[in-house]
Amino acid sequence: MSFSQEVKDELEKQIGQARHCRIAELAVILLCYGHVSTTKIGKKQLIVSTEQETIVRKYFTLLKKTFNIDNSVLKSVFSTESAGRVFEGILEDEALIETVLKAVKMWDEERKTLLKCADVSEVLLKSACCKRAFLRGCFLCSGSMSDPQKGYHLEYLCGNEEMANQILKVIGDFDVEAKIVRRKKYYVVYVKEGASIVELLNVMEAHISLMNFENTRILKEIGNNTNRQVNCEAANIIKSINAANKQIADIEKIRDLKGLDSLPAPLREMAEVRLQYQDTPLGELGKYLDPPIGKSGVNHRLRKLGEIADKL
Repeated sequence: MSFSQEVKDELEKQIGQARHCRIAELAVILLCYGHVSTTKIGKKQLIVSTEQETIVRKYFTLLKKTFNIDNSVLKSVFSTESAGRVFEGILEDEALIETVLKAVKMWDEERKTLLKCADVSEVLLKSACCKRAFLRGCFLCSGSMSDPQKGYHLEYLCGNEEMANQILKVIGDFDVEAKIVRRKKYYVVYVKEGASIVELLNVMEAHISLMNFENTRILKEIGNNTNRQVNCEAANIIKSINAANKQIADIEKIRDLKGLDSLPAPLREMAEVRLQYQDTPLGELGKYLDPPIGKSGVNHRLRKLGEIADKL
């Protein structure tokens, strides 16, 4: 199971405590997947139709807990268009259909049917808890996120710009930074920073997914820090080896062209010690001199030897 589906499974079980919160989430589901149809005998049906069974289960849970509706029927059918299974949640009581659609501000009084909307009514999003429920519903219906092992990316895929802007605004109300990009015929609201995704999961109250995400993020960060430290140490070792090879090459050049006896006594002693202890770090090299000197003194004498070699 993908990490994205794990988040959706958790959000399906997260039900708002207040009635107005459940209505806000129900409005998202009906906006994305709801439609009204009429049977052959003239009976109206409010149908939520989707390939994601998670959404239909959440739809029925919200209906039952919010409106005490128990006479809905859940059925699955095969779609001839996608050659896959489509799940349908059907409400057939016309009085209840009107009650539900009025509650979510999607009732067309003139036509007595579902009102086509571009986004959820702002009346349903006045409180922070309703905004949390709204974002839960949006992720359940149109959200996805990458496996945190591979990267940090969470997005909502919207069919119109109005819905994308509404999601962006609500996310911003929780001080989480998100952006919109156009992808073919869709508008995508996305969050890429790991810390921002953690905050958004917290807003949607996906606490288990949040902990799993954080654990993965921490382990990745430890691994990255370890790799950076190893790379830094390796670079320092290579740098030290290259510097030692240059020092030895300079001393050998002086020895072959002028002889070490041509050097002042301190430099001659330094050259002889460097040739004798070729793998010894500068900090320890000074201990072999008489009298011993520190790392800065060793570095100064070797630099002088390098300048002499460059002039030959």
